Amino acid sequence: MTHTPKTTTSFTKLPNGIEVFSRTAGPSDGPVILLLHGFPASSFQFRNLIPLLAAHNYRIIAPDLPGFGFTTIPASLNYTHTFANLATTIGSFLDVLSIKKYVVYIFDYGAPTGLRLMLERPGATKAIISQNGNAYDDGIGPFWDPVKTLWAAQPGTQAEKDARNVLQGALLTHAATKWQYTEHEPHPELVDPASWTLDWALMNTPENIEVQLDLFRDYGSNVELYPEFQRYFREKKLPVLAVWGKDDEIFINPGATAFKRDLPDAEVHLLDGGHFLVEAQTERVGVLILEFLKKNGI
Repeated sequence: MTHTPKTTTSFTKLPNGIEVFSRTAGPSDGPVILLLHGFPASSFQFRNLIPLLAAHNYRIIAPDLPGFGFTTIPASLNYTHTFANLATTIGSFLDVLSIKKYVVYIFDYGAPTGLRLMLERPGATKAIISQNGNAYDDGIGPFWDPVKTLWAAQPGTQAEKDARNVLQGALLTHAATKWQYTEHEPHPELVDPASWTLDWALMNTPENIEVQLDLFRDYGSNVELYPEFQRYFREKKLPVLAVWGKDDEIFINPGATAFKRDLPDAEVHLLDGGHFLVEAQTERVGVLILEFLKKNGI
């Protein structure tokens, strides 16, 4: 009988008082794979992938980003939800756990978080697994047009308020949360309703709605860093696996093939599916990851 590693949960207290919730599995001395989730999810999205990878002697660590899941932030910290701060928080989390090197799985918001860490900690990232985790203008589709309106609005103006209201009505709803999981998924019956239900339950407070709107606004700062991410790819020649739901409307599939411009050896797989590809197609994505890691000696 194949041994299925147990996933454990814990809160890791950082020096500034933030308590990062995470799910972990696998041997403590195994190669680390850091799983970074996106909007509107949490480490819960990796609940099926974690044991699959850990069964091959990898140490799997999936934290909840600040503003998501069960990670808690002291009110006294006056924490500003920006992607720079998300990366700093995850970096501090890695420091507390004494993790120096890792393979990073980037998805959605996890992409700029992990790629900012890549720039800040040269040599720490051993390889990148991008599942609809974008680093190119090519991957920004029409979905982002209302968000770009928010980027262009001056802070404190009526234009900013109007743009935030539009985004709240369009994207910060139960229906929009479900849509992200089921869009273009060929077998939506395999998507557990607990996924979007948990996301919406945790997001649907006035405070967390404002957090999400702040992050929509700040995403433009990631786009400005895309050329830096790409320069790093060219210089370091990291192994990259891009496995994308080819019909994703949020980060469109040209963002996957764009990796090959800077990394001709990047491995790109466009699978039938949408944004949350790993939710219903865990095994297929897991096999591609394990083959990629073996091929690169990790």
